[in-house]
Amino acid sequence: MLLRFLPFLGWFKDYNSSDFKIDMISGLTVALVLIPQSMAYAQLAGLPAYYGLYASFLPPMIASLFGSSRQLATGPVAVVSLMTSASLEPLATAGSSGYITYAILLALMVGVFQLSLGILRLGLVVNFLSHPVVNGFTNAAAIIIASSQLSKLFGVYIDKAEHHYETIFRVVKAAIHYTHWPTLGMGLLAFAVMYGLKRISPKIPNVLVAVAASIIISWAAGFEHNNYVSLSQIESPETQKVVQEFNDTVKSLSSMAEKRAEASISLDTASKNHDIIGVLDAEHVVRVININIERLKYNAHICRHKIRKTLFKCVIGCDGSKKFYPSNEIPEGAKDDGRIWRIKVGNKEIQEEKILMMGGGAVVGTVPKGLPAFSIPRINFKIIMHLFPFAVIISLLGFMEAISIAKAMAGKTGQRLDPNQELIGQGLANIFGAMGKSYPTSGSFSRSAVNLQTGAVTGLSSVFTSLTVVVVLLFFTPLLYQLPQSVLAAVIMMAVIGLINISGFIHAWKAQWYDGAISIISFVCTLGFAPHLDKGIIIGVILSLLVFLYNNMRPTVASLSRHIDESLKDCMAYGLKECRYISLVRFDSPLFFANASYLEDQIMEIMSKKKELKHILFVSNGINDIDASGEETLSLLVDTVRSAGIDISLCGVNESVMKVLKRTHFLMKIGEDHIYSSLDKAVADIYNETHKDGGEEVCPLITCSYE
Repeated sequence: MLLRFLPFLGWFKDYNSSDFKIDMISGLTVALVLIPQSMAYAQLAGLPAYYGLYASFLPPMIASLFGSSRQLATGPVAVVSLMTSASLEPLATAGSSGYITYAILLALMVGVFQLSLGILRLGLVVNFLSHPVVNGFTNAAAIIIASSQLSKLFGVYIDKAEHHYETIFRVVKAAIHYTHWPTLGMGLLAFAVMYGLKRISPKIPNVLVAVAASIIISWAAGFEHNNYVSLSQIESPETQKVVQEFNDTVKSLSSMAEKRAEASISLDTASKNHDIIGVLDAEHVVRVININIERLKYNAHICRHKIRKTLFKCVIGCDGSKKFYPSNEIPEGAKDDGRIWRIKVGNKEIQEEKILMMGGGAVVGTVPKGLPAFSIPRINFKIIMHLFPFAVIISLLGFMEAISIAKAMAGKTGQRLDPNQELIGQGLANIFGAMGKSYPTSGSFSRSAVNLQTGAVTGLSSVFTSLTVVVVLLFFTPLLYQLPQSVLAAVIMMAVIGLINISGFIHAWKAQWYDGAISIISFVCTLGFAPHLDKGIIIGVILSLLVFLYNNMRPTVASLSRHIDESLKDCMAYGLKECRYISLVRFDSPLFFANASYLEDQIMEIMSKKKELKHILFVSNGINDIDASGEETLSLLVDTVRSAGIDISLCGVNESVMKVLKRTHFLMKIGEDHIYSSLDKAVADIYNETHKDGGEEVCPLITCSYE
């Protein structure tokens, strides 16, 4: 009982100092991979990079302590990070305080859902996500993740469009005109280091080496080069006008947002008071405000685009003053500093006396020192209702990823896994993680593989991983300041390459063509609807359920005859002749309300085709369950078949079905002498009765005969 609630106590059976040393080294090695990866994944989720470190603090340790796998490494992962971003973008601006609050609340919801499934022993619910659906989604997600990092890799800034493919078009157009070459160079260098080390010496932590090298180069070369200037120092009347127009638009947006909040309160009040006229008036006001907000947002987008596409050069005067001219409007004879400068513009108002001019590349910047403050996320039921579908999808996807990895490792280590205990571990990891400012996490394939390769004996390795992250947060965060954003983009792109699995489509198609089709449709829909990733998954799940229902509504109803190997097989599949007097019918499915009428139709068709038919033997081996509708159909068939002068019997009825037939008195109706324990005995008895005066010289049930 104690091990059930505290499974980590089982680690220490036959545990020794040698195992402790191995676990410590494994934990440190995983941490070296986790720290840069987690920062990259946090940005993929739309959060500041250091929130990846917060998500790497408690979740790895809690998941290992209360899960069932001893090698599974939990923390930020690519697909869950992308899903987090997709679920939160409609609610708040990425990176804003509201966005961060919702991300932490989402982690709590995911944790509670997973924990509930684990406690209720409902781990099998993950089976609703079939392998073809997950394969299609994962391949699409890998492409979306990789392409979403292109703007950081090229050092360009664009506004996101309604659809992901439109955003990528914007990135490509921007990259053609103003790629920041040092940023691209840093990213390509990181790619070269990671790929080269992976080929030459896989044991070296290639991600850590790439990150460390890029930090040193960034610091030595002054990769980040920012200047704060006033609007008057920008020698471009057109740019000054656009900046002022942008600021006016942002102020108007803020004012409109306040009016919308007031109108929403009025709408809620009118709804509570059952004031129909008041509700209609409030709804009208909200619609008008929303239209005006969309217009202002579009205007802000146009202004941002104009500001971003203007490149400047800095001319330093004799007195040391700096003037910024559009790159094609520098006065004759003036010398610039050799850099290309851009105005940093986001969603907030630009301070006209303190405009940030970027003359270098983007870096991670300041990472807060110390551990996050622990608190329970603020509960907002409106937000919870909006996030609930996403929380369910993230919970199931995250758990499916984690348990798949755990099973793969258990196959190599011989460890016994408990899916429900793993759900409890993942759920508690997300709950406690949310208290420590984490966003949703799951099991990582790459870091779990590192854990396995380094020989981790128990989950204590993940405890050491968490402790290493704590040390970094307490003492080493200043070292991360100069880390280029393009290097984090390269880390993500390198990590998700392994998620692309074309053979999965081929394998699914070979298994069943409709599985392959579902996988391809899920892939296309996920790509097409991105960033609304939930739609791709929902379409895939619905298609899987429809195919499942269709197959069970129209199962195989096979007519059997003697094969050359002396067994009884499907006549259609092997081209065998059928007996004129006996029809052996095998039903390959549970008999229930959805397919009972289909069985009846098939029996009627057999009777209409075989004019000399004397006996139908219903081979029941494939029926493992039967409901009231199925039993009623069997009972009606007995009446219908016998009224046509044809006898009917059953053979191979299993125990669970037999119990139903006894309880419903079906046996009394058909006669217990018409229930056979085996197919061969049934064929022998029925053959003697039906072939007494028959004209069939060689019966296909005795000797193999082909059509």
